[in-house]
Amino acid sequence: MRTTVDIPDMLLKHLKARAALEGRTLRDLVVDLVEKGLNVGGAVDAKQRFLARPLVLPARGPMAVDLSRMSNADLHGLMNEDDDERAIELMARR
Repeated sequence: MRTTVDIPDMLLKHLKARAALEGRTLRDLVVDLVEKGLNVGGAVDAKQRFLARPLVLPARGPMAVDLSRMSNADLHGLMNEDDDERAIELMARR
């Protein structure tokens, strides 16, 4: 069934980049993520929430990122860099 959903620009860019990196269509990625979200039951522990947290790229502020000038490889690097930083913080808390 077709429907219209208003997705914030930054989130849509993130979804498109992730779909491209995974070699999937945007539709398949969104359907998969929605299904996973619906199947999550009860409370999620902190480690799972950490792993499921979406990448947030600031649109304004001291570290603004101009996504229009970035390639998929650049976006992939940013995602990995952010994940590495969060993993280091998580390990330091143990």
